[in-house]
Amino acid sequence: MAGYLVEDNRKVTTLRLREMKTKGERIAMLTAYDYTMAKILDEAGLDAVLIGDSAANVMAGYSTTVPMKIEQMIYHAGSVVRAVKRALVVCDMPFGTYQVNATEGVKNAIRIMQESGCDALKLEGGIEIIEVVKRIIDAGIPVMGHLGLTPQSINKFGTFGVRAKDEAEAQKLISDAKALEEAGCFSIVLEKIPAKLGGIVSKELSIPIIGIGAGNEVDGQVLVVQDMLGMNKGFNPKFLRKYEDLYSRIIDGVGNYVSDVKQAAFPSVDEQY
Repeated sequence: MAGYLVEDNRKVTTLRLREMKTKGERIAMLTAYDYTMAKILDEAGLDAVLIGDSAANVMAGYSTTVPMKIEQMIYHAGSVVRAVKRALVVCDMPFGTYQVNATEGVKNAIRIMQESGCDALKLEGGIEIIEVVKRIIDAGIPVMGHLGLTPQSINKFGTFGVRAKDEAEAQKLISDAKALEEAGCFSIVLEKIPAKLGGIVSKELSIPIIGIGAGNEVDGQVLVVQDMLGMNKGFNPKFLRKYEDLYSRIIDGVGNYVSDVKQAAFPSVDEQY
């Protein structure tokens, strides 16, 4: 069965994402961290699913992504892979697994790929990590880059504010993006940067640029699924559009269940053996 507005059931690959950019077809991507949600998202017609280290926030309740361990990412990624049939599955390499040196980065990248079965990995950073990016790609592993607001570096930034607003940082971001493309990255995520800059990067690079708070002139969009479904009531950044209010709907559903149990209205005669 084809997904919503999707007639092509072929497995999405890194090559197909590039073809989509060439054709001007926008790329739809969301995060997923478990089997049930990933299965629903895949059937809805997503082009790519990201197992983000944002699992630290939405699944474990941490204030940053820094505490996420490689074993936890492999667990979440494996759960998603077992559910997804069509979408490209990309997994974040968590903080500390590729920053020490290239050899350790390649070793950890291979482990994630082997133990989770995902299609590609995502790494945060530009020129500073270019050697490990090249080595991982040379090992046969597709890499998606990530520039702009890079949450793993939040303790260095000290803020979740918009990045690359000044000319020097904007020029570095463009240089980093070009370096990642030259190194062999198949795509780059741009997070929380001026829309004009996102458009410039998309035009100057041949690989797909996926935005999250990077405007509408990039090649695709990604959001955290719990955010866009309105499950996180207190999170309302400017770039987020909430397509549902599941927080309220779940509260109502569970509340009705509690009421029925308390009043002995559930289970009914028809719901008993």
